[in-house]
Amino acid sequence: MNLYSCQISIRDDAKALAFAKAVDEWMSFLATKGVIRNWRLLRRKLNLAADCFRDFLLEIEVENLSQLDEAFRLTGQQDEDIATLHHNVHMLISEADFALYRPFPDPERAERMALL
Repeated sequence: MNLYSCQISIRDDAKALAFAKAVDEWMSFLATKGVIRNWRLLRRKLNLAADCFRDFLLEIEVENLSQLDEAFRLTGQQDEDIATLHHNVHMLISEADFALYRPFPDPERAERMALL
């Protein structure tokens, strides 16, 4: 499993619940297409965070990099419904930072460590 992490700030004029609904529709669509495994949207609580953290955290689980690539390919298709779902999320975002994480130690590394 790999975790695609997105720290997100929404536009000043955007409503948090509208953003959450748009994300739910987009991520649920991707999940039904089998290009993501799971997802969750979190919001910073009590403004408790360092300045480098954004208000929302979107975590998207994928089995492997091939599945993530499939998600990006699906997003890039010339399809009006896909474009609308994608646009409904991105029109509410002012800034976003992304990162890709993996379990550590991964199975291969754990196996090598066991041999030591």
